[in-house]
Amino acid sequence: MGLYFGGWIFELVLGRFLGEISKDELRRRVREVRDFERMLAADGSVIRKLWIHTSKKQLGKRLERLDKKQHGWLAAERDRRIHENYDELVPLAEELVAETDLPHAPWIVVEGKDDEFRDLTVMEVVRDAMTAGPCAPIARPPAPEPVPLAGRLEGVDLTASMPEGEYEQRLDTAQARLADLSYRAAEEGQATVLAFEGWDAAGKGGAIRRMTRAMAARDYRVVPVAAPTDEEHAHHYLWRFWRDVPRAGRMTIFDRSWYGRVLVERVEGLASESEWTRAYAEIRHFEEMLMENGAPLRKFWLHIDADEQLRRFEAREKTPYKKYKLTEDDYRNREKWDDYVAAIDEMVDRTSTPAAPWHLIPANDKRVARIKVLEIVCGALEEAL
Repeated sequence: MGLYFGGWIFELVLGRFLGEISKDELRRRVREVRDFERMLAADGSVIRKLWIHTSKKQLGKRLERLDKKQHGWLAAERDRRIHENYDELVPLAEELVAETDLPHAPWIVVEGKDDEFRDLTVMEVVRDAMTAGPCAPIARPPAPEPVPLAGRLEGVDLTASMPEGEYEQRLDTAQARLADLSYRAAEEGQATVLAFEGWDAAGKGGAIRRMTRAMAARDYRVVPVAAPTDEEHAHHYLWRFWRDVPRAGRMTIFDRSWYGRVLVERVEGLASESEWTRAYAEIRHFEEMLMENGAPLRKFWLHIDADEQLRRFEAREKTPYKKYKLTEDDYRNREKWDDYVAAIDEMVDRTSTPAAPWHLIPANDKRVARIKVLEIVCGALEEAL
């Protein structure tokens, strides 16, 4: 159970009143609140929002009482500003409460004049919520307009190759460019998010290492994503990724990502059909919030064919310091290659947007893949800066 004293709605009321949030920004954040609550409710959370209402006169008396008891420090400066501007704040609060009063996340307004009545009412609301059970099925948000797609795996040219001499030259140029851009991003507070997906042995780690060698260690973080821990599994599946969103001026590189819900979890039966089909819209909303907050997002699928994957598996078996990477699951997953292809194509179709398209990288030649990734990341940083 999570109890929030204050929350995402009242912060919007104050932000709009103080002029810190524009009308357009307010509308965007209200939409994000609705999406956030819909996502939690669809995952099984019961949500109740309580607005404890007091009149301007009652609020003034409470502040005076605190001052007389020399407990005035309990009242924040903003509490006094709320009292002073009460008549202007109430209509704005009423409007936002109405816009976010939803069947799966309703508002309950509680009269706060009488302390005992207030406390008993709140306890009854919490008790009823705990015994109510899951809410009715949540309507999915409307599908977005069709967007230009990044293409399908069958359209990736896996014959692309690059001579070693050209590779070395382009690698030096791209790494020097990235070193400069990542330094500028750190100086200007520009956050960046990169998500890497791809077949086992497709070369994700190698592509990431060619990037990080060009950057200061303090300016990036690589997050390797594996099966969720017990703690992570007990939360909504996006919870653990929100915790790793980068601060201003930093880059977070996800080595595998939130797309596991519509890939591995879908194909291996670790998520129900309702869960992974719902995830497409949830992922789009998650990515929209990242980008609207100023963090460019680039998503990469490193693509190899089945024959090349088998060659790399066999090479790993013969290399002592790489052998540990191979597991029985790697070989077993090859039996579901076609199922994964279908899941990947649908993932690209349903989550590629103009602002966050999928980049399908031909990776049979590792040199081609590494250069393409580096140049795309540099382009994203230049655009953001």
